[in-house]
Amino acid sequence: MTHPLLESRSFQSASADHYGPARAESWPEEMDSWDAVASSALIHRVRWHTGLTQGEFAAAFRIDPDHLRDLERGMIQPDSALVAYLTVIDRAPEVVRAALTTC
Repeated sequence: MTHPLLESRSFQSASADHYGPARAESWPEEMDSWDAVASSALIHRVRWHTGLTQGEFAAAFRIDPDHLRDLERGMIQPDSALVAYLTVIDRAPEVVRAALTTC
């Protein structure tokens, strides 16, 4: 059985043995690519909600611009601390900015 979130994202052809061994062997690669897509979408969504450019976002929230660029391109995935930080930025960007200006 396939993972429901990955089923619609599969780029493999729909052959008769679609659910066969070839599908099972490709599972880790698909999971990694889905994680990269989800991570990239998270970064883009949070930055879009703030209305800032990449450079402005990186400067405002003290994130390395090169790291942010790589995250948005899906080249690297954020760790759990960065995901939590992005969640807080998404929900209360002005509170995060205020906290960072007092540091």
